[in-house]
Amino acid sequence: MHAALGHKGEAAGHNFQLPLGHTHLERSGGALSSYRSLFTSRVATGVAISTYAKYCYHKLQKAALTGAKKGLKKPNVEEIRHAKNAVFSPSMFGSALQEVMSLQKERYPDRQLPWVQTRLSEEVLALNGDQTEGIFRVPGDIDEVNALKLQVDQWKVPTGLEDPHVPASLLKLWYRELEEPLIPHEFYEQCIAHYESPEAAVAVVHALPRINRLVLCYLIRFLQVFVQPANVAITKMDVSNLAMVMAPNCLRCRSDDPRVIFENTRKEMSFLRVLIQHLDTSFMEGVL
Repeated sequence: MHAALGHKGEAAGHNFQLPLGHTHLERSGGALSSYRSLFTSRVATGVAISTYAKYCYHKLQKAALTGAKKGLKKPNVEEIRHAKNAVFSPSMFGSALQEVMSLQKERYPDRQLPWVQTRLSEEVLALNGDQTEGIFRVPGDIDEVNALKLQVDQWKVPTGLEDPHVPASLLKLWYRELEEPLIPHEFYEQCIAHYESPEAAVAVVHALPRINRLVLCYLIRFLQVFVQPANVAITKMDVSNLAMVMAPNCLRCRSDDPRVIFENTRKEMSFLRVLIQHLDTSFMEGVL
């Protein structure tokens, strides 16, 4: 392992090593050099190296599961600046629901739901997403989605949007990237077991932790708008299609067995379809 490491550096009394290939990176644009300057300046202020190590390890774990950032454009200056501060300013994406609520507590102390969830949902409807063919199935332009993500993560109200597929794609991404799935792992087997029983499926929802229950019920109420016959006639997204594209964002199978994954995918879709059709979400009226 030591043979694979090269140039040593020091920051605030700490020894650290960089990969031998870093000189090539510096020649190709100075990316690592800039990072090293940032790194040493941060450490000089008394921030422990372990803070960076834990953050990077978490990001690597996530990247291993979801892959690298998608898109054709290279990161712009604003994205790089945002990434530099991410260690100290947690993102609303990839965090646990409780963490998201804590992040917004100072700005929105009275809100019961994540601002990012309600804001993006409202954007989809404001852009007539319920009258757009293939909504939630057709992906938005990935670079526009990345730009919107940066805006939202800085608590900026989205502006200049024209395509409802963009906020719809980011909304799906937010659900999908939650640190723990919207329906927690401990409830997964109950969902799979009761995928055909409306009464039992609804009972599972009511047994969820409060924040998960509220967020899920808001999502179901939102999807119930799209399954109205007049909307389906235009969007071509009936309840089965919506359940198919949204179920992976709510439930996560932890099995590695392809047969189990395949069989459970069908049950996950059926469970969400049952909720869209039978869950009474009238109590969510006016809840934000």
